[in-house]
Amino acid sequence: MGLTTRQAQERLKNFGPNEVAKKEERPGFKIFFSQFKNSLVLILIFAAIISYFLGQHVEATVILAIVFLNSFLSFIQEYKAEKVIQQLKKYLTLKARVLRNGEIAEIDSVQIVPGDLVLLKIGDLVPADIRLTKVNELTTNESLLTGESLPVEKTATKISSEKFLPQDLKNIAFAGTAVCGGEGQGIVIATGKNTYFGKTAACLKQTIPESDFQKSLKKFSNFLLKVILAMTAFIFAANAFLGKEIFESFLFALALAVGITPEVLPVIMTITLSSGALAMSKKKVVCKRLASVENLGNMDTLCCDKTGTLTEGKMTLADSLNPNGSKNENLIIFGLLCNSIKEGKLVLTENPIDRSIWKSKESQKFVPQLKEYQLIDENPFSFERRRASVVVQKDQKKLFLAKGAPESIFGICKSVSPEIRKKITDFQEDGYTVIALAQKEFLGNKTVPADEKDLNLLGFLLFQDPPKKTAKESIKMFQKLKVNIKILSGDSPITTRKICQEVGLEIFQNEIILGDQLEKMNEDDFRLACQKYNVFARVTPVQKMRIVGSLNKEGHIVGFLGDGINDAPALKAADVGISVNSGAQIAKEAADIILLQKSLKVLATGIVEGRKTFGNITKYILNTISANWGNMFTVAFSSLFMNFIPLLPSQILLNNFITDTPMVAISTDNVDQEFIKKPKRWNLHLISRFMIYFGLISSFYDLALILPLLLIFKIPTSLFRTAWFLESALSEIVSTFAIRSKFPFYQSSPSRLLVITSILALFWALFIVHSRIGLVFFEFEKPTLAILILIGAILVTYFFSLEFAKRSFFKKFEI
Repeated sequence: MGLTTRQAQERLKNFGPNEVAKKEERPGFKIFFSQFKNSLVLILIFAAIISYFLGQHVEATVILAIVFLNSFLSFIQEYKAEKVIQQLKKYLTLKARVLRNGEIAEIDSVQIVPGDLVLLKIGDLVPADIRLTKVNELTTNESLLTGESLPVEKTATKISSEKFLPQDLKNIAFAGTAVCGGEGQGIVIATGKNTYFGKTAACLKQTIPESDFQKSLKKFSNFLLKVILAMTAFIFAANAFLGKEIFESFLFALALAVGITPEVLPVIMTITLSSGALAMSKKKVVCKRLASVENLGNMDTLCCDKTGTLTEGKMTLADSLNPNGSKNENLIIFGLLCNSIKEGKLVLTENPIDRSIWKSKESQKFVPQLKEYQLIDENPFSFERRRASVVVQKDQKKLFLAKGAPESIFGICKSVSPEIRKKITDFQEDGYTVIALAQKEFLGNKTVPADEKDLNLLGFLLFQDPPKKTAKESIKMFQKLKVNIKILSGDSPITTRKICQEVGLEIFQNEIILGDQLEKMNEDDFRLACQKYNVFARVTPVQKMRIVGSLNKEGHIVGFLGDGINDAPALKAADVGISVNSGAQIAKEAADIILLQKSLKVLATGIVEGRKTFGNITKYILNTISANWGNMFTVAFSSLFMNFIPLLPSQILLNNFITDTPMVAISTDNVDQEFIKKPKRWNLHLISRFMIYFGLISSFYDLALILPLLLIFKIPTSLFRTAWFLESALSEIVSTFAIRSKFPFYQSSPSRLLVITSILALFWALFIVHSRIGLVFFEFEKPTLAILILIGAILVTYFFSLEFAKRSFFKKFEI
């Protein structure tokens, strides 16, 4: 009867929850100190310390204060994002079936304790180390522990061995391994950190492959770093060569490097991705990894099965027919006997077809007759054989019954006429899923799959899985989003074609590619077929994985939607693996995204959110890179004719702090509908062109201020620095509203938070140059009215110049 609830609770107190040591939520102090891992920030802190000991106390204090304030704000945002990730994990479940109080119960795997009787079926992840007491062709995938990719056959017999390696312990199902065949049950002997997996967890970390977005970001960072280092070295050399104080020039160059580097990009990305993840979760799309938000948005190809995606995913028994096509309800009893659901017996391999037989109204009148039969032995269903078989006894007569796909059953029958095969085709063309039944007399008490031969065909059970009411609408949504749907079905091509026609999914050249055809293709033909065609039938799990991998190699960002054990390889191979919360445990483990409802419509809303997230990250990149590069170019150019450093290091850092503040709100910004119409990818060519094109415009207006200040107004150094500081900070804030959209500013509304934070930043910049704090700590000088009017005129002209320039730019480069 297994453990009682009370026994389980006592053992849970003694042994603790069944959790393997894993990455826990990062405490606040770790998040805070991680903000100082930026090498440029560390160099600046080091330089500030040197400056302090050289007597420049105020300047050193200001630099350190700005650095710590920036780090503190980054910490606040990352800490919030960490909380969001922890909240999202609550949506995900890992269940296990155990025997409690004499009844089968499905519980959270963390509640499992030593002594529990756990039931295992195909598709399960083993929740703890289990000493097997009963197996039926049970095989597990232990590659996580041993590196052995082939399934390992398990036994319930005692093993006398002094070795304690997983390879030698065939009667133990190890925590973290996957059940890939058969069924079994056993007693839990270790949980959590005491399992073999728990003890070696540190050695089992898997490297998650970089997404297309992450690879592009790394390339962008390397490109940006080269530009920064080259320009910084030039600025330092120019200032030093022109006779300016060496240490001051060095400090200025370092501060400028920090000032023009988008060092808050990781924070902006984290905030934006976590906001996107939270928005998706409200729409029943849960991201296990934040990077998956962007992957989903950029996805251009979705591979999925038709069952449960285009159809309701709920099989219903529609009819039972003899081989000649006449109705025969008595066939249902054989469907009940050769079934993974058996009254009065623990059920380990329940499947949708078997469930629909048991739940049908027709079957209820045959349930009492099952008591007349005794189950002797069985061969569980496998994906390779595509059938199951049992030996049953009634009175003194033993029968061998087999049930499965028509092609599979026909292959083990004595003879099947062409007329019968034609009937199957007709049924499938009408949208039915057909299951064939066959039998023969049997003498033994044990059976193996090799006994599945020389049977007599009994008839057919017809099932229907109607199309989802939302399927047509969902297909149209994906077409509007420019995401290609490829159907990878294990079902017959006839049934697959019927469903595609009903939901409005056009089959390319009206041709469905079969798994057998793929198997015979060479690599080039296989690659071309995957690219060209959009509907595949009778494909195996390995073929699904190969199709996904081939599309990925061709440069597509591929998503795969699946919820079964056979989908796990393809889920891992995809750029973004998508499963459902009701799916097999191993499928959920392999996936990046979990749908709380299996629906293309739900997935489409998630794609839209992903694109909005990518759009806002792109806005920050383009805005910051153009403004910062423009400032750096101006400084580099002005260093050649100015005999003083144009901005103090503390002023540069303050400028950086003020302009970054509204950028934190970019994650909330509205995204143009035009942007989300199709998937986007990082385009370094566009980014570099944008940086140069708009950076030069920024530099032009910087010089429009600098030259009059030096040649006409001939103002003192402190006032010059104040004016340039003000113009630089305000221009970057103002430019955001021009280049955040390719449309005219009055046609694209920014978010309220972006507007509010930008206004606050504008007022803060104006306030600081007039305040005592700015005058004392940052060496500002109150600007005159004439200078303020000049800056205002430049800002207005600059804004409309950007409005005009972006029209010509985006005609050449699409974003």
